[in-house]
Amino acid sequence: MSLIFKSFSSLYFASLLMLLGSGLLSTYLGLRLSQTADGLWVGALMTANYLGLVLGGKFGHRLIARVGHIRAYVACAGVVTAAVLVHGLSDWLPAWLLLRMLVGLCMMCQYMVIESWLNEQADINQRGQVFAGYMAASYLGLILGQLVLVVHPALGLELLMLVALCFALCLVPVALTHKLHPAPLHPAPLELRFFISRVPLSLTTIAVSGLLIGAFYGLAPLYGTRMGLSTEQVGLFMGCSILAGLLVQWPLGWLSDRQDRVQLIRGCAALLVLAALPLALLAEATLALLFAVGFLVCALQFSLYPLAVALANDHVEGERRVSLTAMLLVTFGVGASIGPLLAGVLMRYLGANMLYAFVCVCAMILVIRVRPERVTHLHQVEDAPLHHIPMPDSTTSSPLTAALDPRVDEQVVHEQMHDSEPPAEDEPVAQDGESETRP
Repeated sequence: MSLIFKSFSSLYFASLLMLLGSGLLSTYLGLRLSQTADGLWVGALMTANYLGLVLGGKFGHRLIARVGHIRAYVACAGVVTAAVLVHGLSDWLPAWLLLRMLVGLCMMCQYMVIESWLNEQADINQRGQVFAGYMAASYLGLILGQLVLVVHPALGLELLMLVALCFALCLVPVALTHKLHPAPLHPAPLELRFFISRVPLSLTTIAVSGLLIGAFYGLAPLYGTRMGLSTEQVGLFMGCSILAGLLVQWPLGWLSDRQDRVQLIRGCAALLVLAALPLALLAEATLALLFAVGFLVCALQFSLYPLAVALANDHVEGERRVSLTAMLLVTFGVGASIGPLLAGVLMRYLGANMLYAFVCVCAMILVIRVRPERVTHLHQVEDAPLHHIPMPDSTTSSPLTAALDPRVDEQVVHEQMHDSEPPAEDEPVAQDGESETRP
């Protein structure tokens, strides 16, 4: 593992700086707006960010194909740095919406450049470890971004300058890397109708996960201030909550490889309803209760996305995995764009505790919708369930993360060997159809 870290240290460090700046910017803007605006504007800012991330998937392919990886990365990092600094020049909220969309769009391009480098340079037998290092660097950056507020609680322009500094410095390791340029990118088709019919329960779970995580990143800082937390306490609250999402990934993978994934999704959703209920009902809460429930809620809600990804991969052939990841990220992005707005409206008119009431409602949708008896396993791949790969929460990745999944290469090789054998005369040819949901 140390050799892998040394080989990819420049790309990991660039990712850490990007996510440190991004995480700090989201919380900083939420806290700034909590002093002058309501939850609707805070939610709208996060919605704009996720819309930018979704649009950046298409834009990034075109930009990288036109000017190359390093130029695309440098240009996007420069635009993000400038956009962050413009936040300090104007307090006009419509302009902030455009800036947040621009930041999201350019950051998706940066993710695509880094992940294409990782995909190109990682050996097949190292992909799992390379991906784990990338995920750890991303989560560590997000956590450190929150902890900056503990060290520097004043919400002045210094924090914006620090965010801009992170995006400026993330240019250095990429510009000086000795890695070869990756191969040209080819956009992955979404195949919307195919995946809706093949993995509807996974898409439902991904969409609900987007609602929850988008609302969390956008509105949790506002919730903390409404509950009387200081800036330092909000930073600790956010950092502990994101840490829960990281710590749960490995025990979740162990369970996912041994238990039915549909039951795990439903079980996590049911526990999420119970965990969020105290903060949904209480207009005031003690600091200990806020941290304990916040940690538990995030551990559960950050489990939904990787479980849904694993379930979808169990029902989709290897050569379609990159396309599947693109579809899942778009679905997540749509949910994450809607979630902050819905929760923001509820918080504006009904109080801060509506953030966790929103969590309860979303989790209940999964409890009702995702049931083991709805799964037919009609198109389940051989050797399913496949080995669970811990996944980031889609705020830190692009569709290219699928290529780092070692299951992709293994499944493609297996299917190529299987396809080379002629089918038996009495063996029926499989037809396309729904695999998760009974007709």
